[in-house]
Amino acid sequence: MIDVVVILGSKSDKEIAKKAIGIFDRFGIEYTITVASAHRTPARLAEIIENAHKNNVKVFIAIAGLSAHLPGVVASSTIRPVIGVPVNSALDGIDALLSIAQMPTGIPVSCVGIGRGDNAAILAVQIMAIENMELAQKLANYRKELVEMIEKDAESLLGELVPTQEAASI
Repeated sequence: MIDVVVILGSKSDKEIAKKAIGIFDRFGIEYTITVASAHRTPARLAEIIENAHKNNVKVFIAIAGLSAHLPGVVASSTIRPVIGVPVNSALDGIDALLSIAQMPTGIPVSCVGIGRGDNAAILAVQIMAIENMELAQKLANYRKELVEMIEKDAESLLGELVPTQEAASI
């Protein structure tokens, strides 16, 4: 069963999608990835959304740059959560970020940072973890790993910058 549909506005967005794939693979999330354009292939996009509904997909992730209409068009066609990922293209991606974030009332799109396919995937995992305790536990463990990584980095940096016996007293 597919949990998440990731739609790229163009194949050039694949590096951002790879960040999401890494997270999905880590958490055992079933996903599918495709390319569709809100402007050039609206019929294809409508078919993707329709098939996703038939397969009870839980979350959509739409990756788009420039005018970044893709996430909004997806959101206008579903009541499932849509996470938009702006792409750094023209105007350093700010144009895409604002296009995704500034949706009209009633058709919201969650927007992560520019190029942050990883955060889009984490947000999708959080949404699905509401009703899946096993997934919630995996997410909690992931967060613990992040804490441990920062603590190790802090110790390592402290050891590099402060003599060893002084570091112990900090």
